[in-house]
Amino acid sequence: MSEGLEGDNSSQVEREKINQETAEIKWSELQRYFAGGRVVHVGSALDLVDVALYFTQDKAKKIEDLRVHKQLDFVTDQQAKAWFADDILLWAVVVKPWVLVQTNRPSEKSG
Repeated sequence: MSEGLEGDNSSQVEREKINQETAEIKWSELQRYFAGGRVVHVGSALDLVDVALYFTQDKAKKIEDLRVHKQLDFVTDQQAKAWFADDILLWAVVVKPWVLVQTNRPSEKSG
């Protein structure tokens, strides 16, 4: 398990819940969320579920560190245009009010 997420059974239950809520979605279906500034890109080196947990557990310092290291940020106009042109599939999970997306997901997490 990733750093800072070890802990009680409730964290594990929350992690499993988030994992079950992840899904593949076409970029075109996320346009209105992007227009509202609510889509956050998670770098491919990160675990999407771990990052979603950082948001649900209000780990602001960890989130800021990821942003500083350019592993997490709002989807840029350039990314959006490229994704729209190919209407790519993204892994996504909603952590209100945000939609976290990732261009690929580690194979051990799929299934």
